[in-house]
Amino acid sequence: MLSALEKLVRLESPTEDLDACRDVISLASDIAHEVLGSHAKILDVNGRPVFWWGVENPEVVVLAHLDTVWPKGSFTPLWRIKDNAATGPGIFDMKAGFVQALFAMKGIQGSVALVATSDEETGSATSKEFIKEISTSAKAVLVLEATLNGKVKTGRKGTAMYQIRIHGKASHAGLEPEKGVNSTIEIAHAILAISELENKEFGTTVVPTLLRSGNTTNTVPDLAVLDVDIRSFTTEELLRIDTAIHSLQPVNPATRYEITGGFNRPPLEISSTMALYERAEKVAKKLGMPPLGHASVGGASDGNFAAAAGAQVLDGLGAIGDGAHAAHEWVDITTLEERSVLLHELIKDILND
Repeated sequence: MLSALEKLVRLESPTEDLDACRDVISLASDIAHEVLGSHAKILDVNGRPVFWWGVENPEVVVLAHLDTVWPKGSFTPLWRIKDNAATGPGIFDMKAGFVQALFAMKGIQGSVALVATSDEETGSATSKEFIKEISTSAKAVLVLEATLNGKVKTGRKGTAMYQIRIHGKASHAGLEPEKGVNSTIEIAHAILAISELENKEFGTTVVPTLLRSGNTTNTVPDLAVLDVDIRSFTTEELLRIDTAIHSLQPVNPATRYEITGGFNRPPLEISSTMALYERAEKVAKKLGMPPLGHASVGGASDGNFAAAAGAQVLDGLGAIGDGAHAAHEWVDITTLEERSVLLHELIKDILND
């Protein structure tokens, strides 16, 4: 398992680098041949590669992704093991989870497929309909995103992303600023208004993130652009914020708002996950493992899409470690085999039902 993991981690695969993603999917297919005796099919889904190993219309979908957030060369060293911790770009999120799934498929007989996409980290724009389609007829979708300190994930927030462009009017900042319409000042008002939309009671977050404004230091800025990240455990909250953002009005009527974006992933609600979670706990007990535990988290995954398609889902079945998207990203290599065995037995238990 370590050898396979090292190969995948050393082949950096940021989502935006399509050639790198094709390379990592191809490598994963070669590793599947070594581990399982046959190559994976490599599908083209809206121009992006998808790994598929298993039957054509699976009752159990084991879902992973092989793209990462790390630009090439930004995580050093690429691979290191110290004590029980292995580090590298995307190792926790989620190349270790993919390796655990690959080895879990050994000896499985029945209607199951391991599927790995290559655009999850940027919102699964090309693969979300594909994920919904394969999840619609599935008995279960098992998602190999990383654990939360060993706990599986039974709830995830839904997400929405917006971009607000405010158009003003340029003028010389020193000679005649009064002839301009300052988009920076207007975007400041918008940021404060948007921030007020959060709801701490329901765990709804509204976070202005990337901000760009102006062209030169001596010009009244005629354009300001703001990206906003929204997350909530309920669809009702996402709808509330969607209405509010599209109802924003300029403080300065000489400016013009242009609002794009909207819902990305629906919430993964506990009603879609508890049946599989309880089954997983029973399997873990039979294996002599301590209770897994479960948690709801802010980050979204492709499991959200699977649940929206009506499937029963269990998320967070992947690696034990820490540091997703962080410089200290690592996995506990002593747990890879145990978690792979757990997944193997859970798949068999579902298929035998």
